[in-house]
Amino acid sequence: MNPHLQKLQPYPFQRLKQLCSDIQPADQREINLSIGEPKHSPPQFVLQALTESLAGVSKYPPTPGSLALRDTIAQWLSRRFSLPANTLDAAKHVLPVNGTREALFAIAQCVFNPHASRPHIVMPNPFYQIYEGAALLAGANPFFYSTPASLDYQPDLQRIEESVWRDCQMIYLCTPGNPSGAVVPMQTLQWLLQLADKHDFVVVSDECYSEIYPDETRKPVGLLEAAAAMGNTDYKRCVVFNSLSKRSNLPGLRSGFVAGDAEIIAAFLQYRTYHGCAMPMHTDAASQAAWNDEKHVQENRALYRAKYQAVLKILQPVLQVKQPDAGFFLWPDLKRSDTDFTRHCLAEQNLKVLPGSYLSREVCGNNPGNGHIRLALVAPVEECVEATTRLVSLLNNSD
Repeated sequence: MNPHLQKLQPYPFQRLKQLCSDIQPADQREINLSIGEPKHSPPQFVLQALTESLAGVSKYPPTPGSLALRDTIAQWLSRRFSLPANTLDAAKHVLPVNGTREALFAIAQCVFNPHASRPHIVMPNPFYQIYEGAALLAGANPFFYSTPASLDYQPDLQRIEESVWRDCQMIYLCTPGNPSGAVVPMQTLQWLLQLADKHDFVVVSDECYSEIYPDETRKPVGLLEAAAAMGNTDYKRCVVFNSLSKRSNLPGLRSGFVAGDAEIIAAFLQYRTYHGCAMPMHTDAASQAAWNDEKHVQENRALYRAKYQAVLKILQPVLQVKQPDAGFFLWPDLKRSDTDFTRHCLAEQNLKVLPGSYLSREVCGNNPGNGHIRLALVAPVEECVEATTRLVSLLNNSD
């Protein structure tokens, strides 16, 4: 067996199940805010494109995906992030993937050289646990950087020592962040790209929450956008990931993309040729329909705005919590045990939440997720209102 498997920690939802295994939930309907699975209706025109393309199951799909899909994604990226015309070549810079989870894992296996003397893959803390697992199974040393409340949950990259950057082969960013929703500003992205040039590492940006934001006039910036603005129109050292799961309420479609540095994309394509993960042709066709339409995405954002408005009105009198820059999570600091509170939520309110400490690792004696819970506002607004009303009741009764 691969000895690196022994280094993997249980996934947060495995730990949550174990934490609550002995609890009899309260006699109310269950409301689950623990997992970020969108519950809004998927676009009907995408489902129609999917069913109309089912004849494609009679053919083996090409590993690069169809050129039509790659071109659709390149055009979307160019529109969305105002990239200079003709700088993004669909055939060289874009690759469809079966959801970004598998691709965020696989990129580390492709990029990281376990025989080099530079052992680090750098990542945020709290984090999406795929980053850590990818690093460990690639034979890397995960190095965690903090995203503290004192910096509005921005990456605290300036405090990382120069020796760490010298030993870094790759860094994971998550912007907008999971769980905080913080958007990394362009200035920070450009500073990081300059550092990547200096120390020869790859910047991997997970941008899966980029299309859920509260202000239509203030879209989250992306890594390719930052690169282009500083003249890096080859997108050297840049690799971005995005998905239809959150943007289009299609988590079960398993459709996303990776885009950026042509040399890295070519290597990743070779890796994926052996990995056996070509996107089915009906998924390819449905994905083209989704990336070509913005109306359903705007309607989706409006639903989340309504939820935040209703929920924050209930929570803010009892918790220090505000709407994040983007995404659909809340990340309140309860100033108490997050695991105990999670158990109480289930036992007394039949409400599922996720302890913040399960999304973080202890570094220098401190787990930055301690005392936090993550609330995924994915259910319909009525359920979210009921859930937060129950949460406030529990907080008031436990003070």
